Amino acid sequence: MKMHVTFLDKKEMKAIDNLKSFYGGAKKIGAVLEKSQQYAYRKNKAEQKGFGNLLNEAEGFTRSFPKVDAFKKAQHIKTTKKSRAITQVSGWQGAKATHEAIIRLAADGTRFLPYEMISVMALTDNYVYGGGLTTTLAMCENLMGAQFCTSSLVGTPLPAKRFNDLYKATGVKIETLDAGNGFRKLRLVNQGTPFGNLCGVEVSNDHHLVYLDSITRTALETGCSFFLNPSWSTIAAACYYGRDIPGVIFKISMLLSTQNTVMLRMLINIMKEYLRKDGTTPIYEINIGNAVTPKKFVECREILNKAGLSKMHLAAHIVINPDLGAPDFNWFDNGVEVLKCGCDIIYKYESDGQSRPYDTMAAYFISEDELEAKAGLIGDVIYHKVVRCDKDAKALMKMGYPVKFAGVSEG
Repeated sequence: MKMHVTFLDKKEMKAIDNLKSFYGGAKKIGAVLEKSQQYAYRKNKAEQKGFGNLLNEAEGFTRSFPKVDAFKKAQHIKTTKKSRAITQVSGWQGAKATHEAIIRLAADGTRFLPYEMISVMALTDNYVYGGGLTTTLAMCENLMGAQFCTSSLVGTPLPAKRFNDLYKATGVKIETLDAGNGFRKLRLVNQGTPFGNLCGVEVSNDHHLVYLDSITRTALETGCSFFLNPSWSTIAAACYYGRDIPGVIFKISMLLSTQNTVMLRMLINIMKEYLRKDGTTPIYEINIGNAVTPKKFVECREILNKAGLSKMHLAAHIVINPDLGAPDFNWFDNGVEVLKCGCDIIYKYESDGQSRPYDTMAAYFISEDELEAKAGLIGDVIYHKVVRCDKDAKALMKMGYPVKFAGVSEG
């Protein structure tokens, strides 16, 4: 007898359903999420937490950003190609660093902002409930008109109540250790970052529930709806969890190592197990690994199309920071080859290629105190990534390709 093996068993699905019910169910989560994404809501929250001045200043700065249409007219640029490039820059590390980057970009006055902004930061209680993330979202999404993606690192120390509530909701006991001052953290066994789950490390046992709990609380509090997903188990859990919450979407990290078509087919099997009623998946985007050729990238697109997932986006790193891979890595020309094949591509900038201080993966995992102290340096890193992205995007436009930027740049 042929047996069909599912990615989640009935017990695991029940635990996820119970977690969702604990927060009021899919309909309530969706409604609160929509309300929490409004600028008035976020600005009010930011003001309550002492971030109002940052937003007031950012409002003025963002009004001065240049517009794409004016540039195209001045340069006599015409769009002649169908395949599209979407701009993306990583490293928007919290409110102060983002604000510093906005200051630099406004002073420059010539740069277009990326459509997607990625942040790799632990969703600590202070960041989620202290106004930092809400303020960052207000600047990136509401003022700059970008799509903001954040991470959820399962090893983040949290108040003991978070783990107690998780047990109360799901009946699943998560092994934790005392982190001091009423906080607890997952017991991490394998090597990885201080927070555990880079490349899926330490998303073991039932840790996917910690991930889902983290993103749900974050969505409800801040309106954040786009989350980085680094693990096979969290992908399966996210697809099942998000199948009836249309506002929540996920980006699969390159660090999952989707380096070939075999791995892509594995992902497709997971996604198709838990499709939404309209046939779509909560997975919005896959970051294809750095080692692929343009030919393989296009093949991945064709495989997704044949699987009925044509609306899903594919991203490629164009430039990477020095501790992520080869120091001479540059995928710009490869990206052009992809576009020539009629295939859309997200141009992602993890770096500007100049090895600046704090332009490293390690900088994603510094403490909140150090992040506050080094916000100027990190804001400078963000600025230079945007400059590199802007330079390449303008080159693509001059080739005749349509390029998608943040709303503030597109007018």
